[in-house]
Formats: sequence, C-alpha cells, structure tokens
Amino acid sequence: MATRIQLGGETQESAAIHVRGQPFQPHKDVFHFVLRVPWVGFFALVTLIYVAANLLFAAAYQWQPGCVSGVTSFESAFYFSVQTMATIGYGTFSPITRYGHMLVTLEAIIGVFTTAMVTGLTFAKFARPTARVLFANKAVITRRNGVPHLMFRLANARHNTVVEAQLRVTLLVWERTTEGESMRRQLDVPLVRGSTSIFALSWSAMHEITKESLFYGPEGMARLRAGEAEIVLSMSGLDETIVQNIHARHRYAIADVVENARFKDIISVDASGARVLDYENFHEVEAMPVEGAAAVAEEPS
Repeated sequence: MATRIQLGGETQESAAIHVRGQPFQPHKDVFHFVLRVPWVGFFALVTLIYVAANLLFAAAYQWQPGCVSGVTSFESAFYFSVQTMATIGYGTFSPITRYGHMLVTLEAIIGVFTTAMVTGLTFAKFARPTARVLFANKAVITRRNGVPHLMFRLANARHNTVVEAQLRVTLLVWERTTEGESMRRQLDVPLVRGSTSIFALSWSAMHEITKESLFYGPEGMARLRAGEAEIVLSMSGLDETIVQNIHARHRYAIADVVENARFKDIISVDASGARVLDYENFHEVEAMPVEGAAAVAEEPS
C-alpha cells in the first residue's frame, strides 16, 4: 500500500513522497495522526466514531428487548444511546432490567472517557504552534556590489515578531558513486546572513556565488539542472506572541531559480515615515538593469 507524505506545507506539492511497503496504520500513532489530519477530516472522523459507537450500543440494547423503558425500535434505542453517552437524560427512556442498567453504566463510562479524549485532542490540535511564513514563488540570481548572489525572499504573514529567526538552506543533488549507485546528497548552502534577531516584515536571504559555490557560472547551473537539484529552505524561531518555537519549510526546484533578475521592491515609506509592506509584488521578479545601474537592496527586518 502506498502512503503519501507531504513535506513543507500545503504549497509543496512537488515535495510529495509516495511510500510503499509499509501499511497505513494510524491506530498505532493516534495522537500524531490526529494532529496531522486537516480540521475537516478530524471533525468527520469524530462524527463517524460517535455515530458508530451509538449504533453499536443501540444494537446491544436491542439484543434484550424491553431492557429500557420506552425503547420499542432500533431508532429509539439509538436515540437513548445518544442521550446516555452525552449525559442528556430527557427522562423519556430509562433502564428497567439489570442488563439495561449494566449496559447504561458501561456506556456512561465510555462516554466520559471519549469526551475527555476528544476535548484533549481538539485542544492539542488547536493550540499546536504553527508558522505563517510566506515564501516567494521564485528564487533569483542577482548582483550585489558586482558579485552574483542567489537570493530568497520570505515574509512573516502574521505581522508579529519572530525572535532569533534562523534560516538554513540545503541543496539536494543526485550523485553517482564509482560503484555506479545513485545517491541523494544534502549540501549546505552558506548564507551571507543566516539569522535575524527580529523577523517582523520581510527577509531577503542571500548566498554569495563564488568559485567554490555549486551555483557558479553557466556550467554549475547546467550541472544542477541535469541533476534535478532542489533547494530546501528551513526557517525556525520563537514566536513572540505565543512564546513557542515555530518552523516553516519551502522547497524550490532548480527551474524556479531565475538568473539575472531581482525581486520587485515591496517596502516603501509613507508620508508619516512608517514603512509599508506591499504584498502585491511579493512574488514578482524583474530583469536586472543594465550593468552599473544602481539597485536598492532590501534589508532583513
């Protein structure tokens, strides 16, 4: 059976991995499974389990007809089960035999534990720390002071402050050994500045392309394209609002790197002197101006 693993969030369709040879067994790690499933799936699963449990108890009540006063059909047994599990107790139905009382006792105990578990799982899922980091659709190779740089743009979509944000860039490349085996290697891509004390608005991270860089020259880019290289960005930091560590990831194919281009400006200053972050141009890139023209660099903020 194939299992689909999603890496890096909803936007990373290219990062999907299909795993074979391992059966899908969410019951062996229920807590982790519940935290990963979307909210719609979570509520659907809870509803399905709740209805199935009440159907099971309704069948148990019907196994001994007359054990509950007022229950004359499977439908009424189901409604009595719902009232018992939810501790509603309208008074229309009531157990009248030992079997009925024992079954009601068992269902009441299960109902208490089920309510506590669902409440805890809902809170854990709701309170799980998550990051809302916006990554530009493209990376660019641009010049800074005459030196080519590989540049990535990201922004804090919550508009609060992420303290001591760290960014790590990894290059994934295929290599063939002398024995003829293909292997996936992870190579660190050093950044000019891989951290910022305050990540509140935008952050333009840069890698200086020197002769030692794998991105150096047309030959370097050609090798990366031939090897179907990918670039993985991993950002982590402390969310100042919830005071918890958060992380976000994004993956670029080598085809997402635009050469001889730069990001369009997104930060301006209004009449009052306040900085304005304009997301309309966040994903936009433009060709580099002619050699020697001035280019305004964005600073991490």
